[in-house]
Amino acid sequence: RCGRAAEAAVYFSIAEALTNAAKHSRATSCRVHVRVREEGVLWARVEDDGLGGARVVPGGGLDGIVNRVTAAGGTARIDSPQGGPTTVEVSVPCAS
Repeated sequence: RCGRAAEAAVYFSIAEALTNAAKHSRATSCRVHVRVREEGVLWARVEDDGLGGARVVPGGGLDGIVNRVTAAGGTARIDSPQGGPTTVEVSVPCAS
């Protein structure tokens, strides 16, 4: 298993991405993928089929994902072009 900090950061990211999709995207479906990669990284990807256009704004949910993952030593990538879809991808070292 990965460390608690890594698991908590990835769990928070998934929960927040799903919450944002439910509240804002008008998505009809979401997919969640989670893996431990060979290099000892906990990786997750949340994809929705919504409208897109999500932005990282200070104090917002996506900002919270970025801050939580960065604090755990990881990286976050958010891709949300107008028209959709939105993808949130995070990678956190298992040792964190």
